[in-house]
Amino acid sequence: MSRRRLFSKENTFWAFFSQVLDADGGCKEVIRKLQSYASIKGVRIPSSSTASYCTARKKLDEQMFSEIFDHTAAQLNKRPKDGLLNNRRVIVADGTGVSMPDTPENQEFWPQWSSQKPGCGFPTARICACFSLESGALLSYAIGNKKSHELLMLRKQWKTFKRGDIFLGDKGFCSYFDMASLQDQGVDSVVTLARRAPVRPASSLKKLGPDDLLISWDRPLYTPKLSYSKEAWEALPQKLVLRQVKVRVKYRGFRTQWFHVVTTLLDVTRYPAEELAELYFKRWDVELFFRDIKITMGLDVLRCLTPEMIRKEILMYFIAYNCVRRLMYEAAKKADIEARVVSFKGSVQALRNWEPHLNQAKISRVERSRLIDDLYEAMTGTPIIQRPGRSEPRCLKRRKKNYQLMTAPRHEIKVIPHRSKYVAANA
Repeated sequence: MSRRRLFSKENTFWAFFSQVLDADGGCKEVIRKLQSYASIKGVRIPSSSTASYCTARKKLDEQMFSEIFDHTAAQLNKRPKDGLLNNRRVIVADGTGVSMPDTPENQEFWPQWSSQKPGCGFPTARICACFSLESGALLSYAIGNKKSHELLMLRKQWKTFKRGDIFLGDKGFCSYFDMASLQDQGVDSVVTLARRAPVRPASSLKKLGPDDLLISWDRPLYTPKLSYSKEAWEALPQKLVLRQVKVRVKYRGFRTQWFHVVTTLLDVTRYPAEELAELYFKRWDVELFFRDIKITMGLDVLRCLTPEMIRKEILMYFIAYNCVRRLMYEAAKKADIEARVVSFKGSVQALRNWEPHLNQAKISRVERSRLIDDLYEAMTGTPIIQRPGRSEPRCLKRRKKNYQLMTAPRHEIKVIPHRSKYVAANA
């Protein structure tokens, strides 16, 4: 097998895919897999150097990654037959941050926080993503830097929403402009109240029930500081009729005892306040979705050295995440259980160990089908126990190593033997 054939577009893509799924996540691990693949094929084993693989990976087109991601999202972007709220699809959005190697190119696109000294921090990118609350599928995303607001990044993803959807978000997405704009598209919103004081019962349009009010918001005054144009402001309705529900927290472990939710779902019969409160408590699932990608898969700390490759790496993580979600969905369907009780981490662990056997050179179709059935059974063998109201202290028992923090660039630091402290070389 020639070098050109070994690092073809297809082989390089699947090697990259395997890299983000692997527990190690390094390029050297990929080379070892390619070497074993060449050995199984009975051809010359390639060099242990990662240079050829990294060069081939740079040649992969970012547009190809985007198209593959869109395909994986479309496979899981179907309307549920049994949605969480009146069979309507619920899309939840949130933002998170990821770090990457400290290179001049990455610092230019995603600069570190100003509170960190040069050479002592890492470039940071912000990601805002929309997930299906039912399946956990990642439907769309936007990437920005530390100054990018989640609300502005969400507006780039409005095409993800379809008429009849419900948008679920925290207080960072509480905006007159966005709630009105989504309502024009036939999309309802359920968000935490922010920036405005709760409306008192005496000032409401109607009392719908205990802690449930029909309210009216006036259009905000126009100022140049608004995040949208004056033309967009003029197109907004003068008033927005909403529902304000005071949610009392009945679960242990929450910092707050109550909060307010505002929504465009005005029908009390179809959308009781209790169901809206329970739906909002499910918003925490988006934090778990990000944990699956960042901690379980390793997106939290990226490895590539240039902005171009960082974008490709993020996209590859999203592609792999959706593929695992698709496997979880198929395994749950075969086992006749809900997909949300299938462990993501357990599924990734199973896939990592089944993958070498599924990729054997000489394997019959019947044997492959049997292996896939066994994989599904392993993924669903230990469903997650649903424990609503469970409270655990957010603290760590195991201490970290007592290393000191870097206060100067590494090349300026000189380690003093037999001392616990270091000083800068030019001190």
